[in-house]
Amino acid sequence: MSDIRTLLLENKVRAPARTGAIAPLDVKIPAQATTLGPEKTSFFQALSIPTKITKGTIEILNEVKLLKEGDKVGQSESTLLNMLNVSPFTYGLAIENVYDSGTIFSPAILDITDDDIIAKFMSGVRNIATVSLAIGYPTAASAPHSVVNGFKNLLAVAVETDYTFPEAEQTKEYLKDPSKFAVAAVAAPTNAAAAPAEKKEEKKEESDESDDDMGFGLFD
Repeated sequence: MSDIRTLLLENKVRAPARTGAIAPLDVKIPAQATTLGPEKTSFFQALSIPTKITKGTIEILNEVKLLKEGDKVGQSESTLLNMLNVSPFTYGLAIENVYDSGTIFSPAILDITDDDIIAKFMSGVRNIATVSLAIGYPTAASAPHSVVNGFKNLLAVAVETDYTFPEAEQTKEYLKDPSKFAVAAVAAPTNAAAAPAEKKEEKKEESDESDDDMGFGLFD
């Protein structure tokens, strides 16, 4: 339906400014050399449009705002636009409502994209996770956060006591010797620069084999 809406809005017909019509938009006349003869100079002067004669024709010196949106088109404005062969308005079909499967919607619904739907869904997931964590009620949305928070608590206990486990060993090492932070920070870019070219040409098959070893694929 959005494609149909686009086709309808793109197919418009130019329309002249008729006397008595209400301007749906601002109408401006750019500075330009017209094909009108000097005998029309008085007409431009009546509308306070600065002109000069160039090579036997009237030249408009400055851009002129002839009509504002909502103004009624007067006889002088209509005549001038017709003389310049300017049709500033358009007309075509306007979508009032959208009918689909027995339901009527506002045309604004056609502006909703997949990204908008995903953003709304993720916002709901975050809200569910927040409420679940606050009231201590486990859900699929809050479970990853609960696991991470539990790991943080175990890590804190391991740091404060003699109890340890493999995942806590590196943290304890850093706390015993803070200088290792600096060593790790310097070593990371150095190792990346010294990496052999073979790693850049690593084949995708190796990654697939690694996934198979874990019992699942990348998109399982």
